[in-house]
This record gives sequence, structure tokens and C-alpha cells, in this order.
Amino acid sequence: MIDLHTHTLFSDGELLPSELARRAEVKGYKAIAITDHADSSNIDFIVPRIIKASKVLNSFWKIRVIPGVEITHAPVEEIKKLVTMGQRLGAKIVVVHGETVSEPVIHGTNRAALESGCDILAHPGLITASDAKFAASKGIYLELSARKSHSKANRHVYVAAREASAKLVLNTDAHSGEDLITDSQARRILCDIGLKETEIKAVFSNSAELAGRIVKDLK
Repeated sequence: MIDLHTHTLFSDGELLPSELARRAEVKGYKAIAITDHADSSNIDFIVPRIIKASKVLNSFWKIRVIPGVEITHAPVEEIKKLVTMGQRLGAKIVVVHGETVSEPVIHGTNRAALESGCDILAHPGLITASDAKFAASKGIYLELSARKSHSKANRHVYVAAREASAKLVLNTDAHSGEDLITDSQARRILCDIGLKETEIKAVFSNSAELAGRIVKDLK
């Protein structure tokens, strides 16, 4: 399992980075990205600490811990600046909290995220066909979510991505150790959404592709 969207107690998660990574390693994870929630108030605090934790853990453990950040509920006008800031601070993966069916995310966030040059648009349950096509043209990954509150729109995201030829990844959006999943659980989630075997393999391959571009640069 490669999971590119998780949270620790640096935002609203329950665990330290080390405990989350250890629990993921026991689950069979190859890589995990820690992408705590950030806006203009805390991004400069969170990212350096996640980087510090990832450097230590990558020195000792087999699992690869990728330092990242999730831009969350930020004003639409601030998203591009925050994505750039996260990258400059050293985040290896930048996720933007998309327009989900379960939270009052500002309309226009999906488009602003895609224009920002982020890596993943998280749980974009209200994504339009035009934005899915734009994601495909920009090479930005659209997320299918294992998290219950966001998973309600997985089928819509899958269909929109399929029709636009946009790339999909599956992430847990984990906030606790119990939210982590195994490869077999991930496969079952994708089957339930309606993905065919070739599409399931593509989702796993997309995660490996994105993580592989990042991990080779980790020290």
C-alpha cells in the first residue's frame, strides 16, 4: 500500500508521525505521505516538523515517509500562494482539500487547486467534467477516498476521471491508526466503486509513480 494523504497530531490526527508510520509499516505499507492540514496560519510551522520527522524515520525504517501538506479550506485566492509556499518549505507532495460532499468547501476550490500546480486534488466529490479534463491536462491526480465521509462521491469522481482520462489515486485520509488499510482492503474499496481489474492496477501504479518520483529525492 502506498498512501499519499494522512494526518498526524500536527493538525487533526491522533498520532505522532513516528507512530502513524510504524502502524503503516506493520500494515504492509511501502510509503506514506504525511500531509497535515494547513492554511496561512500554520504552514510554516507544520512543514519543517514533518520534514524533520521524515528524515529521522527514513534513516532507520524500511517504510518511506514522505513529507507533505494539505492546503485546507483556504480562501480560493490564497491557494496558489500556499501551494508554492509549501513547495518552497520543502514539502515533497502538496495536496489540496477539494470540494467534497461532506464539508462546506468554497466553490471554486477545485479549479484553483488545479491551477496551483498541486500534486493531488483530494476527495473532489463535486468535481465537474471540465475540471476533470483540466486535471488530466495538468497531470494532477484525482483522489478516491477510503474515508467514510468523503467516499460517498467516489463513484462520481471515478466516472468523471474515466471520461476525462485523468489519473486516479486511492488514499485513506487517515487521522488514526485504525484508518490505515491493507492492499486487499484497498482493492475491495476500488471494486466496490466499480473499477475493473485493469483500472485497479492503474490506480496502484499511479500511486507508485507519484511516490517514486518523490522518494528518490529523499535523503
